[in-house]
Amino acid sequence: MQYDVLIIGGGVAGISCALVLGSGLEKSFGEGKRVGIVMHQKASHLQSAKLYNAFGIIPGKSGAEILLEAKDHLRGQYPGVDILEKEKVKSVTEAGSGFKVQTNKAAYEAKMVVIATGYNSPNRISGLEDYVIPHTRAKLEKNRIELKNQDHLVKEGLYVAGTLAGWRSQFSIAAGSGAAVATDILTVWNGGEHTKVHDKLY
Repeated sequence: MQYDVLIIGGGVAGISCALVLGSGLEKSFGEGKRVGIVMHQKASHLQSAKLYNAFGIIPGKSGAEILLEAKDHLRGQYPGVDILEKEKVKSVTEAGSGFKVQTNKAAYEAKMVVIATGYNSPNRISGLEDYVIPHTRAKLEKNRIELKNQDHLVKEGLYVAGTLAGWRSQFSIAAGSGAAVATDILTVWNGGEHTKVHDKLY
């Protein structure tokens, strides 16, 4: 199966990226584009979190609830985004002008890939080893990692979002990071014209 964009990671950054890309599929520059997200959520730090300081989130809401609701939100609002559940990514390798993503169940081709799997060490996705460095905004004793990037871009067509991009572990930061990557991709789709998607009352 071939995608224009395949997002790896179903936490805050990954889902935020998918939501913004999903909204772009309705635009002329998104017509015919195919987006997928490998929605493996068990390793997300949100599974054990309660949120009190995140904008728009009811204080005391559990992270596990947010993950489930976000998945339903994505599925209901943007059915054009394929949700690939119960798959774990094993490798990401260059293939032609894009990438091959191998999971425990299938192989996918993608023109662009977004890695949003969190900053836990060790990295368990082969093919990314050359980009792994110690995390620059986490305590050394935590042994966290990031992928070398410039403004979320690891190399042409390969993006990283959230804590794995070197950001601190904070809900709002991860959401913004995922959305930023999505708007960068929308900009590429739109021929380089800076692009974002706003929904308005009128």
